Amino acid sequence: MSKPISHDQNFKNLILDYPREALTFFAAEEAAEIDAEAQITPIRQEQLKERLGDRFHELDVPLLVEWPDGRREALLFMLEEETNPKRFSIHRLAHYTLHLSELFNTHRVVPVVIFLHGHQHLTDSLHIKSERHSYLQFHYLQTQLDHLPATQFMNSDNLVARLNLPNMHWHEAEKIDVYAKAIQGLLTLEQDVEKQLKYIDFVDIYSNLSDDERQAYQTRYPQEERHMAGLADRLRNEGMQQGMQQGMQQGMQKGLHEGIEGALRLQLKLKFGELPEWAEIKLQQATDEQLTHWLTQILNANSLTELLA
Repeated sequence: MSKPISHDQNFKNLILDYPREALTFFAAEEAAEIDAEAQITPIRQEQLKERLGDRFHELDVPLLVEWPDGRREALLFMLEEETNPKRFSIHRLAHYTLHLSELFNTHRVVPVVIFLHGHQHLTDSLHIKSERHSYLQFHYLQTQLDHLPATQFMNSDNLVARLNLPNMHWHEAEKIDVYAKAIQGLLTLEQDVEKQLKYIDFVDIYSNLSDDERQAYQTRYPQEERHMAGLADRLRNEGMQQGMQQGMQQGMQKGLHEGIEGALRLQLKLKFGELPEWAEIKLQQATDEQLTHWLTQILNANSLTELLA
């Protein structure tokens, strides 16, 4: 069996790597006030664990927005990803919002929830009251990704929106174009090669293209495919160099083997998406000669099964 997808960690990484874009996409109403001078800082988990104890929620991503001129108070955004809407508890969210408000001595807290899969019966507000008085009113900002029409964000200049195109609503006939637009957005809006490689993996995970769909993509979008192949070549060379450097310290043969295996694994992910368990086992058990042979054949292979057979 393949490893389960860590949606929480995937979205946590996305928010931490692109906090401004995440706030603009997931909390547009509030983010409109965040200008270029504002500084967005992730709050360290160690600080929250120490102060909140058992009330700490590891998978939440609190971001502190501060302005250098001091004219406005800090604004605390709390982003939380929920894979299963049935697990969502507005009471828990309200508790955590109040805890953070107390911890940072501010009433300026914006709770934001990202639902990978929406639900028509989600509770969007909480009102604690009696017949005579209202004691607590609470609501939050939410994004139900699979309810957003992908066509509206195909040409967005917000990288977080482009990377989430596969998670939005689209018709089956649009799947390859949705994938292509996500990749195009990544390659044009992100110039850092390491992050390009990192988030190609993100797009692959949530697109889940079949072998036939990946072949169709390569045919219809040759320019993007050449760019990705170039990244793969660079990765292969860097992996081999890293392996040789490691080999000087730990034994040349072992270091070179691990370098080639790592480069091949990432190159396979670029072309075929997430690797199934059987493929991981073959890579781990392969000899140097097998790994080198697969590296030379990968560009001509039409499927993972064909290559590793």
